Amino acid sequence: MNTKRYIIVLVLSLSIFANAQQTPAPKQSKSILILNAKAHIGNGQVIENSALAFKDGKITMITDATVIRIDKSAYDITIDASGKEVYPGFIAPNSTLGLVEIDAVKSSDDENEIGQFNPNVRSIVAYNAESKVIETVRPNGVLIAQITPRGGRISGTSSIVQLDAWTWEDAIMKENDGIHLNFPSSYSRGGSRSEPGNIEENKDYKPQINEILTFLANARAYQVDNVKERNLIFESAKGLFDGSQTLFINANEEKQIIDAVQLAKSNGIKKMVIVGGYEAYKTAELLHENNIGVLLKRVHDMPEHDDDDVDLPYKAAKLLTDKGVVVGLENSGSHERMNTRNLPFLAGTCAAYGLDKEQALQLITSNTAKILGIDAQCGTLEIGKDATLFLSAGDALDMRTNKVSHAFIQGRMISLETHQSVLNKRYKEKYHQN
Repeated sequence: MNTKRYIIVLVLSLSIFANAQQTPAPKQSKSILILNAKAHIGNGQVIENSALAFKDGKITMITDATVIRIDKSAYDITIDASGKEVYPGFIAPNSTLGLVEIDAVKSSDDENEIGQFNPNVRSIVAYNAESKVIETVRPNGVLIAQITPRGGRISGTSSIVQLDAWTWEDAIMKENDGIHLNFPSSYSRGGSRSEPGNIEENKDYKPQINEILTFLANARAYQVDNVKERNLIFESAKGLFDGSQTLFINANEEKQIIDAVQLAKSNGIKKMVIVGGYEAYKTAELLHENNIGVLLKRVHDMPEHDDDDVDLPYKAAKLLTDKGVVVGLENSGSHERMNTRNLPFLAGTCAAYGLDKEQALQLITSNTAKILGIDAQCGTLEIGKDATLFLSAGDALDMRTNKVSHAFIQGRMISLETHQSVLNKRYKEKYHQN
């Protein structure tokens, strides 16, 4: 099918689903009290029978409902959540949500810029807050995302958004939070995924690292020298040296990670995070000593090497956590945007392979918030933080019981309806199903 025909299909699809598009919720105007839910705070603590209140978008109370008297009349709305569980909103880091709508339609794909060194590329200006994909991730509790560019050696700059907004300006929680570096691999493998070939040394590894070193040296010199001619690319890297931005380093191999940490430290990079981190468990002590967090690549995957444990991807979070490394989960890879809805179940798998449930929950709440530098605002159910949270019928890390009934972003009760749920209702009626 050619591009022209795909565009026609896209236009028709958008017209069909037009009435399914949900209007972003208005600012919270009434105080809300949620009673009797099992509260998962997000920091390892659990309150079996909780009282949770929020007003003007902020949490004003979280306590054990059995030890204090609650005056329901003090709140405009009371939700009896008996038998349900309440969680902080899940956070999807290193995501391309809103940057691509249909992969086969070039005009809807804005995740990748030409060129190799692009710290000046701001993903947020390409973010489509009305993407149809975004509304499909919220019913599983994913309410916040780090919108991240792809491609090149330095892909560009990410920003963090809440997932219920009219425009990217409305969505922003933290603008230009970090710059993303794809560290060169020390080896390459031939063949295909189904039939891997031989592993060969990357003969260009040192020259490629030298290119990064040269860029960082020039960018750092630009910040301190009195340069008359403005260089937007070097200027955009300023945050790496003054600590206002994090360097997110995409690296999976042990050698990659060690070399990347040494390179960043030697060039005055204040804050860094490893993204991917398949062999990060081999460098756990180095990461812990330097206070470097890890956003683990999608754990629903096969081992990369013949001599790896078959369950290595599943237990990697446990191996790192035991060494004191702050770990989050990311979901980049094949079909990553639509697979964002499965983020809680990645954490569930980590719980099945060593972590307890509350530790696994932290992988997509408080730990990720800390790694992204937004932990003062969200990630846990604590007084003063954003009321970005949801109610589930059961364990939100289990796909059988993750059934979200209410979701709030900064105190606003958002719609959980999607074009998929609209079609489900439509055809149930057509065929008279219950």
